[in-house]
Amino acid sequence: MKKPLFISLFCFLGIALFSQETEKSSITLSDLYQTYSFYPKTVRGLQSMNDGMHYTALAGDSAIVKYSYKTGEQLITLVSVRDFNNPQIQEIKNYTYNSDETKLILYIKRENIYRRSFTAEYFVWDFKIKKLLPVSLNGPQRLATLSPDGTQVAFVRNNNLYISELATASEKQITNDGEFNKIINGAPDWVYEEEFEYNQAFAWSPNGKYLAYCKFNETEVPIFNMTVYAGQEPKIESNSLYPENYAFKYPKAGEKNSIVSVHSYELTTEKTIKVDVGEETDQYIPRLKCSPTGEMVIYRLNRLQNKLEFLYADAKTGKSIIFYTEENNRYIDEGYFDDLTFINNGQQFIYSSERDGFAHLYLHEANGSLISQITKGSWDVTNYLGYDAKNKLVYYQSAEMSPIQRDLFVIKSDGSGKRKLSSQKGTNRAVFSSSYTYYINYFSNDTTPTLVTLHDSKGKLVRVLEDNAKLKEKLKGYKFSDKEFFNFTTSEGITLNGWMMKPIDFDSSKQYPVLMTQYSGPNSQEVLERFDMGWEQVLTDNGYIVACVDGRGTGGRGEEFRKMTYLQMGKYETIDQIETAKYLGNLSYIDSTRIGIWGWSYGGFMALNCITQGADYFKAGIAVAPVTNWRYYDNIYTERFMRTPQENPNGYDDNSPISHAHKLKGNLLICHGTADDNVHLQNTLEMSEAFVQADKQFEMFVFTNRNHGIYGGNTQYYLYVKMLKYIQNNL
Repeated sequence: MKKPLFISLFCFLGIALFSQETEKSSITLSDLYQTYSFYPKTVRGLQSMNDGMHYTALAGDSAIVKYSYKTGEQLITLVSVRDFNNPQIQEIKNYTYNSDETKLILYIKRENIYRRSFTAEYFVWDFKIKKLLPVSLNGPQRLATLSPDGTQVAFVRNNNLYISELATASEKQITNDGEFNKIINGAPDWVYEEEFEYNQAFAWSPNGKYLAYCKFNETEVPIFNMTVYAGQEPKIESNSLYPENYAFKYPKAGEKNSIVSVHSYELTTEKTIKVDVGEETDQYIPRLKCSPTGEMVIYRLNRLQNKLEFLYADAKTGKSIIFYTEENNRYIDEGYFDDLTFINNGQQFIYSSERDGFAHLYLHEANGSLISQITKGSWDVTNYLGYDAKNKLVYYQSAEMSPIQRDLFVIKSDGSGKRKLSSQKGTNRAVFSSSYTYYINYFSNDTTPTLVTLHDSKGKLVRVLEDNAKLKEKLKGYKFSDKEFFNFTTSEGITLNGWMMKPIDFDSSKQYPVLMTQYSGPNSQEVLERFDMGWEQVLTDNGYIVACVDGRGTGGRGEEFRKMTYLQMGKYETIDQIETAKYLGNLSYIDSTRIGIWGWSYGGFMALNCITQGADYFKAGIAVAPVTNWRYYDNIYTERFMRTPQENPNGYDDNSPISHAHKLKGNLLICHGTADDNVHLQNTLEMSEAFVQADKQFEMFVFTNRNHGIYGGNTQYYLYVKMLKYIQNNL
């Protein structure tokens, strides 16, 4: 389960507080969810060039521009929409180079399938001949990817894999068994895409002679059905009198998965072989890559997700060997999968592990034997940023200074010479040049908007690329509430971090109602020093205090804290949010009889648990797109933390709000999209039935054909207006 993308839409937006003036305007829901008036500028489409001295970025939506790392200055426009001489392409929103940067690939007419998957029309721009070449004229494609030499493009269409020859404008179909809801070649199924963040299941070999791919056989996976009404998303032709049924494969907890096999196609012989991934079929293949020396690299993960193996496989013969094994007594976090980095021409590799209780980086020989632990300490590495081969330096982001901050560090691969690069307190995120001579830092904190700066490898500032000065000037005319960070200790002796936003005219001698906001999902964090522009500003302007606390299970504080909830999702998180309500209720300026809680997705699950199990402490709650029993959710996410319902039935049912529906006392609103392919409407309907049979009154609203994000047209604005009015009338 991942948070709806829009929740983090403004995560790098911030403001500096200015002295209050009577003429200042209030932020409205329309500003936030209709006109998006405070959306910050950033540097988009940034890609480092091979020489490590230059990078490219998008100039608006009209061109790709080359810049100097040394000065940060614009040097030349590499290509613009005018160069394409194609009326179909009026803007550039994406691009990827081939290995020698002689070509780039881009797409138009994107049509979403699920969260990450989509179809589009792809084109290749050839810099040498200055010509735009279509990848295919036979229909939209998925995942179109240039070969290393840029002469061919592999792509997926209708669940089959193709290779297009650009010079001849011909295409070859590599697989023939692709069929909706049965066989997928080269792309993952729904649950892999959602929970492993895995969108492309094929890879070119470094020499371009082989194409490795996964085949997903989802024939035995149970089907989930959604009713789709006329005129809105998902985009399915529908008769308004008789709504359509959209059926897709969705494996809920404990149910069968796709059987995944790995194959290698040799371009010269046009032969395909099956690669050895072992006899077990009830397992996961969450990544498929190629090493610098040409071997296929296959990730193999057991169903319980507590044993991960890396395999080398020969693309010619299909033979494989295990070269690395990582085991955990609870689960292995999928967030580290993309950290695997081969260095020194493939003779060594870097990977992340929690083996000492915190997330750290380790150096290994190519055969998997451990050389050394690179980073050490009672703090987590939160993002591996790359390796400078020339100077043997490792760059990373961590929570070393504080769990609610993110800083940049550099360290030698032997673990010596650690140095902090970032200087500003807040959230720092860096993108390095290919030579690691320079990096571009994206910074924000609770009072600073997105600040994009260019630095040399030692951290010295070279140039400010974006400071959002216009946005800051505009915001001088608006009223804002600042975040105040705090922590408290629960009755169980657990220290929890939080933030609070108070009304602009806050008076400590008065008492205010509070709306608690949270997400609470495993390894998530809402309490970070960054700015989140959302409806909290509207709530504080209407006289409410807004508070957020990260309970046990959340990230940035080591493995024990974040994996405390294993096998009992919802138990300790609910205890901690109830403890938060108790703590807030004891503050002199808070009305303990007017505490509410809301959340979306996992946060909705928590809101329901709190207003039922903590009925004595919460007057009102809002749950948006909530899970109501983990039995209804997909198996990869759920079983990672809970194992199967067959193994752990009490863990599922004891912590389900459905089991506690009879305890409801306060006011409750539940909202859900009817076309939510992620957290199905079934969750809300089953919760509704439990409340009805328990004779508990509540309110419910559904959004026609809207998915887990509940957006599109006027939808999101409508949702927030409804929630604001509900809070005003019921808290």
